[in-house]
Amino acid sequence: MTLWAEWWVWMSAALVLATAEVLIPGYIFLGFAIGAGLMGLLILIGVSGIGLALTLVIFAVLSLLSYLAMRRFFALRKGQVKVWETDIND
Repeated sequence: MTLWAEWWVWMSAALVLATAEVLIPGYIFLGFAIGAGLMGLLILIGVSGIGLALTLVIFAVLSLLSYLAMRRFFALRKGQVKVWETDIND
C-alpha cells in the first residue's frame, strides 16, 4: 500500500499543519490541517483505493470548505467595526 493511502500519514500532516498555524497565524494552515484530518478520518473508515488524484481533489475540497466555514464563523459580524482605543506607540 502506498504511503498517501495510509490514515496516519494524513493525521500526521494535519498535526504538522496545525503546528504551522500556531507558529504562523492567519487561518490558512488551519484550513489545510482540518482538511488533512478529515481525509485521514475518511481513509480510516474505509474510503481508500480511489487513486492519488481523487484523494488530492477530496483533500482540496475539504480544505476549502473548512477554510470558508472558518471565515464565516470567525469573521466580524455585518455592521461591526473594529475600534482601536489605544495606540501601541503611546
